[in-house]
Amino acid sequence: MTANLEKPTSIVQHIDDTDDGIVKLSEAAADAATKGQATTGYEELTPWQTMNAFKVCTFVCFAIAFSAATDGYQIGINASIIANKGFVAQFGTAKDKTGNRILASPILSAWSSIMSVGQIIGMTSLSFVSSKFGRKAAMYSYWLILVGSVFAESFATSWPGWLVGKLMAGIGVGGVQSTIPTYISEVAPIRIRGGLLMCYSFWWTVGSFFAQVALRTLSKSHPTHFRLPIYTQFGQLALMLFIYIFIPESPAWCVTVGKLERARKSLLKLNRGVENYNVEQQIEILILAAEHEQAVAVEQRREKWYAIFQGTDGLRTVISLWTNLTQQFIGLTLFGTFGTYFFQQAGLKDPFTIKVITSSIQIGTVIVVVLLADRIGRRWLACTGTTISWASCVAIGIVGVVPQVNASTYIFILFACFWNVGLATNGATGWGYIGEVSSQRLRPYTAGFGAASTCVVGVIMNVLVPYMVNANKWAWGLKTGWFYAGVGFPFTLGMWFLIPETTSRSAAELDELFERKIKPWRFHKTETATEKIVKAGRSDHN
Repeated sequence: MTANLEKPTSIVQHIDDTDDGIVKLSEAAADAATKGQATTGYEELTPWQTMNAFKVCTFVCFAIAFSAATDGYQIGINASIIANKGFVAQFGTAKDKTGNRILASPILSAWSSIMSVGQIIGMTSLSFVSSKFGRKAAMYSYWLILVGSVFAESFATSWPGWLVGKLMAGIGVGGVQSTIPTYISEVAPIRIRGGLLMCYSFWWTVGSFFAQVALRTLSKSHPTHFRLPIYTQFGQLALMLFIYIFIPESPAWCVTVGKLERARKSLLKLNRGVENYNVEQQIEILILAAEHEQAVAVEQRREKWYAIFQGTDGLRTVISLWTNLTQQFIGLTLFGTFGTYFFQQAGLKDPFTIKVITSSIQIGTVIVVVLLADRIGRRWLACTGTTISWASCVAIGIVGVVPQVNASTYIFILFACFWNVGLATNGATGWGYIGEVSSQRLRPYTAGFGAASTCVVGVIMNVLVPYMVNANKWAWGLKTGWFYAGVGFPFTLGMWFLIPETTSRSAAELDELFERKIKPWRFHKTETATEKIVKAGRSDHN
């Protein structure tokens, strides 16, 4: 990703020295420079050509997204291990009507809620580490916390011990969720940024899937050995550390804090093998964008981190969190955190198998979304996926209130599959918006606080859902679908009005669109200064 400038004025001077046919191009370039933009020379590459040109950078983004596998595995274990016989025997504190040991609903709520609390702590606190010391410093910080959580889970013998492990896991996972999308958004080539951001969801789904596979295998062969899947996390953490050691620091962060030499080294490492790559030009384009953002912040007197709650930056925070937040109101806790438990309480004979099936569907869906993200755009995928999940909640609610027949179970499973297709699409695009909607200088804070807002709602849902689905408590069963249909409707509707199209837009282009106060649903129809340069250059060549 190279630039055609050393300073904004140099573009104008260079072009003005040529014939009159390039005057319009010079005007477009000058206008773009005032908005912190310049062409890179790669704007018209196709996604496949971009991937082929930026092989190392693409591989780094794909590899760093592997961290999400640990996130997904942790969430998956949390969702399904509570249905394991050995786990219930170890941590159960209550008994059902037949005298069998069960997990008390208050303890279930505490476990799931404490993980959400931990995520909030990790997302908000590590954003300051990421901003001050760099993205890699944040990665090493949450890695150490995750190691501690696995040790705690491995040796816990009572429910308070498991609670401590879940708190640490939440903090670590929260750090992953706010740091990795930020890093990918800053490093990925613009033309394939969407697909690479959504690799986070791919790895998350893979991690969740293997959690279900591990627990299902245990339920058949060693139904009481619940710690074996926990031990496997040490292998994941070892691979994460290996990746973190070898990836470079984010060049955009380096430029923002004035570490230009480190930025050069990172860019050279990330773009090794790119034909005619000029690192000095790329440094200049990063400086141009950073200086423009800082100038706007000074003019608006919003230079502090809490600008993420004010004005246009506040809107960007809302947009970045909206897609993921909507997950909580269309059944994430029901089907995700308590999926296996929900299926078990709904009367399905093999809940682990159903969970494996739905997780498999999610993997297939995410692969399709990754491939389509930079071709048909994020907005359509996000809004459509969310609507499908919401409609599935309505359908499941209907199944819960009509007279039960032999086909009721199959209909429920069918719409549970549809729900997973919708949520996989929502989740993949949601983590993309978390990473790319913010301005560069506020990115770690927007990502951290935006993701944390989802967990705040998650704390509430994690308290309520065990009571909703527990046959010994409220026993709502499939009628829980109506709850999510009701609370999810305004958020699903809001998706169509709040979520913009960000495909193929640079950070500076998104800055321009927000500064011009373009309506989110009109982003894809609005021409930016960079697009004007490309258009003028194309006309000149013709």
